[in-house]
Amino acid sequence: MTQLLWLRSDLRVSDNTALAAAMAAGPTVALYLITPCQWLAHDDAPCKVNFWLRNLVALSEQLHALNVPLLIREVDDWTAAPDALLRVCQQLDVQGVHCNDEYGVNEQRRDQAVAERLQGVGVSLRRHLDQLLFAPGTLRTQSGGYFKVFSQFRKACLARLSVSPPLCIPRPAAQPPLPIVSDPLPAAVAGFPSPTDYLRALWPAGEAFAQRRLASFIEDDLEQYHQRRDLPAEPGTSQLSPYLAAGVISIRQCLHAALCYNQGELDSGASGATTWINELLWREFYKHILVGYPRVSMHRAFRPETEALPWRRAPYELEAWQQGRTGFPIIDAAMRQLRETGWMHNRLRMITAMFLSKNLLIDWREGERWFMRHLIDGDLAANNGGWQWSASTGTDSVPYFRLFNPTSQSQRFDPDGQFLRRWLPELQHLSSRDIHSPATHHNLFGVIEYPTPIVDLGKSRARALDAFRNLPEGRA
Repeated sequence: MTQLLWLRSDLRVSDNTALAAAMAAGPTVALYLITPCQWLAHDDAPCKVNFWLRNLVALSEQLHALNVPLLIREVDDWTAAPDALLRVCQQLDVQGVHCNDEYGVNEQRRDQAVAERLQGVGVSLRRHLDQLLFAPGTLRTQSGGYFKVFSQFRKACLARLSVSPPLCIPRPAAQPPLPIVSDPLPAAVAGFPSPTDYLRALWPAGEAFAQRRLASFIEDDLEQYHQRRDLPAEPGTSQLSPYLAAGVISIRQCLHAALCYNQGELDSGASGATTWINELLWREFYKHILVGYPRVSMHRAFRPETEALPWRRAPYELEAWQQGRTGFPIIDAAMRQLRETGWMHNRLRMITAMFLSKNLLIDWREGERWFMRHLIDGDLAANNGGWQWSASTGTDSVPYFRLFNPTSQSQRFDPDGQFLRRWLPELQHLSSRDIHSPATHHNLFGVIEYPTPIVDLGKSRARALDAFRNLPEGRA
């Protein structure tokens, strides 16, 4: 009764629901599909693809220790997935295929097409809950719908978790060796250039490293997480998002670590632990939104009335934002951090997103796409949710009249300019006061090759407020 494990965003052997189920059902072979055209269509970043490939190498070693061969097949996109899986099943006489569920519209359609194709030859596709704590649809409002407000969703999650916290699945025991040879792993994929050595060194591959990073965060940083998480110059966050997005570590493992630190408490005890648990539940919330409101997977606003916003076509300003040349140091430093590291601090993601969508009044989808093309932790639900939150077009989003002032945000969260000096060396000579608004001191201090602000904050704020107030069907 040979089983096939179809790997996707679950590149680990410990606490892997589908792997455990497959190996319990019979001799197991693993399969990973390389789909370059699909990755391009989804704007997956080259550094993210490289991260996947590096993690596949680490995973193959772990699977080898379990005597699970790893096969690699390359097809253009997900439309070819049904035939690719069918061929493998027929070649190996597979009786069952196991995979961990994914939640975007395209992912759901792909899995449905695969299930129908395999069913035609008597092979079942068994989809498992792994990426989330709760299957979408199992948490509902009193009226039976999906939650739209995070605080209500969080309350439902905590109530369920307090009764039955999820358990981590042990690493399976090795199976007897199979007469199947693993395929060689590609070091690169055409169309996705390799990132710099610097970027690769920032994000080592493999679940062993992810577990060490989690343990280090819990031991060294969780206690002060609620106080340091908004300070971009400090290592106050877990930086586990790339590992969660690729499934190199599981949300259950993260939650379990936090609960162990916090003596089993979900919503009381150490503030750092409860704040981080809150962030894990935000990730959960946005994935449930993908399923409950599939339009957000299709480049549409969660709040339909905001589709009428008069977004500006301003290619020069968009490029200035993309390249970190806006004249606002906190924006420019954040965008340079993104380009060079494949990652951006969460506070800065909100500041840069609000600046683009409100101060520049440029369609949030332009920013969402740019982030996905550069983020090593690019995740549809989290990225879309964050962008629509900042643009006031999404579920439980920031009120439209709330705009982060980039200068005051910089002064508040990087008071000494430490982060700014790291990414804007041309401003290093400025004082901790002046570095946040160098244009004011351009002539006096002779700032070299740093642009003047591309927009007036006061006027752009008024323009954004007018745009939202004048929406049809009432205010946003």
